[in-house]
Amino acid sequence: MPASAPSRSQQPTSTAGRNRLYYGDNLPILREHIADASVDLIYLDPPFNSNRNYNVLFKNERGQAAEAQVQAFTDTWHWGPTAEASFHELVTNGSPSVSSVMAALRQFLGENQMMAYLTMMAARLVELHRVLKQTGSLYLHCDPTASHYLKLILDTIFGPENYRNEITWQRTNVHSDSKTWSHVSDTIFFYTKSSRFTWNPLYLPHDPSYIEDKYRYREADGRRYTLDNMTSPNPRPNMMYEWKGHASPPNGWRYSRETMQQLDAQGRIWYPNDKEKRPRLKRYLDEMPGRLISNVWTDISPLNSQAAERLGYPTQKPVALLERIIAASSHEGDVVLDPFCGCGTAIAAAQKLNRRWIGIDITHLAIALQKYRLKDTFDLATPKDYDVIGEPADLASVRQLAQENRYQFQWWAASRVQAKPYGSGEDDKKGKKGADRGIDAIINFFDDATFRSKRIIVQVKSGHVSVRDIRDLRGVLEREQAPMGLFITLEPPSAPMIAEAASAGFYLSPGWGRTFPRLQILTVEDLLKGQKPDIPNNVSFAQVPRERLTTQQYQKPLLEVDVESGSAGRKGGAGIQ
Repeated sequence: MPASAPSRSQQPTSTAGRNRLYYGDNLPILREHIADASVDLIYLDPPFNSNRNYNVLFKNERGQAAEAQVQAFTDTWHWGPTAEASFHELVTNGSPSVSSVMAALRQFLGENQMMAYLTMMAARLVELHRVLKQTGSLYLHCDPTASHYLKLILDTIFGPENYRNEITWQRTNVHSDSKTWSHVSDTIFFYTKSSRFTWNPLYLPHDPSYIEDKYRYREADGRRYTLDNMTSPNPRPNMMYEWKGHASPPNGWRYSRETMQQLDAQGRIWYPNDKEKRPRLKRYLDEMPGRLISNVWTDISPLNSQAAERLGYPTQKPVALLERIIAASSHEGDVVLDPFCGCGTAIAAAQKLNRRWIGIDITHLAIALQKYRLKDTFDLATPKDYDVIGEPADLASVRQLAQENRYQFQWWAASRVQAKPYGSGEDDKKGKKGADRGIDAIINFFDDATFRSKRIIVQVKSGHVSVRDIRDLRGVLEREQAPMGLFITLEPPSAPMIAEAASAGFYLSPGWGRTFPRLQILTVEDLLKGQKPDIPNNVSFAQVPRERLTTQQYQKPLLEVDVESGSAGRKGGAGIQ
């Protein structure tokens, strides 16, 4: 039987109303903010797989390798106090079935990172089951490393009778250097809350070869059709009658005499010249919905380096994949939830298909990328169009964020000025200093008739700052040949810093016909007050001379930044100057 959620003292807040993004751990957010039976569709792609391989998930926390060596990605889940506490809650407060399965898995796997991962997932799947409506569906996207364990947990929580499909998505082509059968697919498990669920069948166009083979007949006007049997597959004595000189089939006709008369009047019956043969039904190609989509998806290509929608997020999925899932298992106005929303593909697809949405992610990088995506694709911005909950709202909380994680602080600060992160910080974490080349984020713009991208270099500092930092940024501007720079600081700038920035001079924008300070300083306190840098992207048309307004594209920022490599480029492949 499906599992019950752990008891709690108060009912979470309702999801009705505005769309929203949550920053933070999705487990407490689900428990505290998402109400029972309030979500129509859940898609989740937990951070598990990566382009990097680690033989770690089946090693215990003492570093001893287990017999099974599985190449997989591990993020931040290790067996320790947090995993132990989550496991204790599952086996003491969960349903008997959840308790039994988790205890059996721990006995089998031991106290390793795979068990920590499964404990983390089980606790969240219990909550996701709780928030799902009776007519709702859940799609869990994973790779084969843990899919068999996850299916066992899904069966336990949702009930095996509510398992609908295991979808195989071919995400890449065959690898020529593979030492075994090439790994080219992901698994997507499809479960529902009950037997009464939303379902909209989806179809693909027929292959040309299928059309030529099956729909080879044509009317005088060229309309294609195929011929179908009109005899009943089972004995039907009441349908045994002669029709226009053709004897009744042994089991009778498929249709009543009245229906046959209607079909005949519409010209939908084909008659053979030989009376020994039977009439057949015409089925027209233009009335057929197409080929019903199966559970093997080979027609949705993965994102390549030239894809227009690519943001550089390492686990980004194509919008077409999420559009298919959302279109099949929800209606307009339904609520779509992605508790591991990353760069927001599910959110973007839900917005495009007129669904309401809720996204949750534990990194400011992901929340920042989603803000850019919603702005650039749909011209949506917070707080006008949706809410962002959990971000720092005052100076004290920003200071706390900076102390806890300087990369999260950088991503948050960059998002306040619509700057796109430059690099993910992974190289610095590994001890490779200077990997960002003095660039924390960039702001793209173009303001001349060539429409070639230009960029504003952004640096973010959370500690002590001095005039040396401004001089260093000036050096980066010269090296990168960037027209402008922005320095964001948690601490107030000194007078020498302000003077050094002023000495950098001005940038004359040909598109806007005015000058902008070439190097600007903003404090975090300025950002919290809503202050924006004085840059071309923030200038309204009212401030631009009429003769300069040759195209509205002067105000549209560019999208392309690769947060893995730190490279950036204009849509369509043009480089950045």
